[in-house]
Amino acid sequence: MNVFSDFRDVVQADIKALQDAGSLPADLNASRVAVDPPREAAHGDLTCNAAMMLAKAAGMKPRDLAELLAVRLRDHPQISDVEIAGPGFLNLRLNEDYWRDHLRDVLAAGAAYGDSDMGAGEPVNVEYVSANPTGPLHVGHARGAVFGDVLASLLDKAGYAVTREYYINDAGAQVDALARSVHWRYSEALGAVSGDMPEGLYPGDYLVPVGKALAARDGARWQDQAEDEWLAEFRQLGVDAMMAQIRDDLAALGIEQSVFTSERALVEAGMVDAVVETVEGQDLIYVGVLEPPKGKKPDDWEERPQTLFRASNFGDDSDRPLKKSDGSWTYFASDLAYHLDKYRRGFKTLINVWGADHGGYVKRVAAGVEALTGGEAELDVKLCQLVRLLEDGEVAKMSKRAGTFVTLRELVDAVGRDVVRFIMLTRKNDAQLDFDLVRVREQSRDNPVFYVQYAHARSHSVARMALEAFPDADFSVAAARGANLARLTDSDELQLIKTIAAWPRTVEGAAEAHEPHRLAFYLYDLAAAFHALWSRAREDASLRFVVADDPELTQARMALVLGVRTVVASGLRVMGVEPVDELRA
Repeated sequence: MNVFSDFRDVVQADIKALQDAGSLPADLNASRVAVDPPREAAHGDLTCNAAMMLAKAAGMKPRDLAELLAVRLRDHPQISDVEIAGPGFLNLRLNEDYWRDHLRDVLAAGAAYGDSDMGAGEPVNVEYVSANPTGPLHVGHARGAVFGDVLASLLDKAGYAVTREYYINDAGAQVDALARSVHWRYSEALGAVSGDMPEGLYPGDYLVPVGKALAARDGARWQDQAEDEWLAEFRQLGVDAMMAQIRDDLAALGIEQSVFTSERALVEAGMVDAVVETVEGQDLIYVGVLEPPKGKKPDDWEERPQTLFRASNFGDDSDRPLKKSDGSWTYFASDLAYHLDKYRRGFKTLINVWGADHGGYVKRVAAGVEALTGGEAELDVKLCQLVRLLEDGEVAKMSKRAGTFVTLRELVDAVGRDVVRFIMLTRKNDAQLDFDLVRVREQSRDNPVFYVQYAHARSHSVARMALEAFPDADFSVAAARGANLARLTDSDELQLIKTIAAWPRTVEGAAEAHEPHRLAFYLYDLAAAFHALWSRAREDASLRFVVADDPELTQARMALVLGVRTVVASGLRVMGVEPVDELRA
């Protein structure tokens, strides 16, 4: 029920008919023909680039080819007018009955309206959050968490087989520091240490309960042991405790990922060795000394011989170390092992959602994925910019239980899950986002989450008014489908149907571009069109949704209201936001 793809099929069928008739060459490739919304509504309902795409191959002038198509398209029963614009664009207007019938289709489809088979069941791996398990999630993580989760839901609606995944960075120096931090809190619980934590440990009080639980369970068992006796045990205890808290915090945000992959487990299973074997077979690994980079030296640069991957062969700025001079694997080597593991699990479309501070890491991982998969896997890294937390325009001052930052859980507790999820999608992921704790609670048009929720709540208010006016009438969706929709004649009513009809295209376009923020933008526009029609009716009684002396017109307008409700609810649920039936101050 995608208007634009449906009429693309119509145009392509007419191209085929012209080919069969000998009016166009039989070998024309029409795959690039597109039907889109016009830039200006005055130009019609649809615009088609067929003449522009095919004219050169057909040996014709674009306007001549456009006229051939226009003759056929004018005979289509759902097309009321065809104009040729500019060098050869086809602008189409659809008749009013088409739009009214489309509204019936929306009501019949219900929550499934906008579902697409575009993905054809293709497996897609969306890896998001993946914060180091060394402390609670913070506000910055919330943005990537929402972005990744809604992108996964969007891809699912577009017909892909989506796996939501979290990569646990549980190997390396940071988890050893976590283990030492847990040991310090354990010793503190026993009364063996006090005061400030030593430098290099994690000072937040989130590890206090872990230390107390361990002291209660094991007493002084570990107190006088050498570090190599307790490090592995405390490392695992710390990771398990942090991941339990991370899962709990994500659940509070409405996020449940199905797969959690351990970096340590991959290394121990020999996946890094598999990476080395794969690139060795392609002569992509060697021992060498990297040139010192200009400016600040990165952490993985050493002026000593290292085992290097020829990342520069695949567009990276330089080759990258897989093994340090001390024989230990680099983080990059582990990350390549993880991506190879995903590919071997059957994923050729890999989407990683990272913080903006990882921007410099993208090229090397993309180079590794291309080498390891022979170019079969496609990696798309979406970088999420910073979130600035404000309170009525000023930098927010909230409690910082974690010691150095505002936690995700504190944000959810402060404003609610639905608000967090919606607001995180009101800017494109690569733009900085301001999150104002006061303004997200305002009941105004400037607060997008309220404005969209209000549209859903208002649809229920209209339904209640209709039942009050006609207590014996049936205003169900089933009844609305049978309403006399020919009574919908106002230009704004028809335009609202056209806005509703843009939902399937929005889903497919957002899924294809991996841009879930488009859903929030679309829902705001739909809500605005609905509220505008309501406002017009306050000044012109003939446009009211409920017309006291005209049950037939009321029924038709209730069908329009239910169409708005259907799409708003569908969009909010893809965003992980619960639609509300009533708003209270």
